[in-house]
Amino acid sequence: MNRRQLIQFFAGLGAAVSLASLISAPVQAQDKPIKMGVTAGPHAEIMEQVKKLLEKDGVKMQIVEFTDYIQPNAALAGGDLDANSYQHQPYLDAQIKDRGYKFISVGTTITFPMGVYSKKVKSLNDLKQGARVGVPNDPTNGGRALLVLQAKGVIKLKADAGLKATPLDIVENPKKVKIVELDAAQLPRSLDDFDAAVINGNFAESAGLSPTKDAIAVEASTGPYANVLAIRAADKDKPWVAKLVKAYHSPEVKKFVLEKYKGSVITSW
Repeated sequence: MNRRQLIQFFAGLGAAVSLASLISAPVQAQDKPIKMGVTAGPHAEIMEQVKKLLEKDGVKMQIVEFTDYIQPNAALAGGDLDANSYQHQPYLDAQIKDRGYKFISVGTTITFPMGVYSKKVKSLNDLKQGARVGVPNDPTNGGRALLVLQAKGVIKLKADAGLKATPLDIVENPKKVKIVELDAAQLPRSLDDFDAAVINGNFAESAGLSPTKDAIAVEASTGPYANVLAIRAADKDKPWVAKLVKAYHSPEVKKFVLEKYKGSVITSW
């Protein structure tokens, strides 16, 4: 083989190697699982069903469970997660505004009706003067809880209080109930310390409390509190995002939710 033939041979070999690299690169990228953050309980259980469907569509998923509302967004922002599924849109909006996260929601998931629970009274009408009522301490879920108490006649809020109402917005409180703010995840464990507590549906379910069986009051099923799938805005065009939404909104997942939670969790599709 002369010099010219050698040059042509190695040039062709280099082109073949480059072409092989281009062909194999996407396959390697797909082999890396996306990391999905969820809170323990229904969000995690539903995501296990989504994971099975995604794997059939060529996307692997690693599910990472959290026990609070703060860390899943921090982990998403830090690159430790690719997506999360645990928060409703008002909470996500507040986190974006307060912390500067570059997130977007790419699809709605489920709604957990917020319920009022008690081990001491059978009805909110039975609350005594000065009763202690627990509510979540984050702005959006705290406001949501106060709106539930207002809808049930326990308190009245300023007309312009909105979704982020605080105890300072209470203008009427006939029984002078004491609103005690506590981390949402801690409320079910602290129920003995209150006369009643307004608890997010996912944390209630995880603690074995059913909105349909155990709650003494439940918020209306309509409202802005559908949970969402959140991702970094920069990832919105990645192929796995559309596949994730498709899998979550599948008839198979809807059937699982309806049969598993029997009305205590509402689907958004």
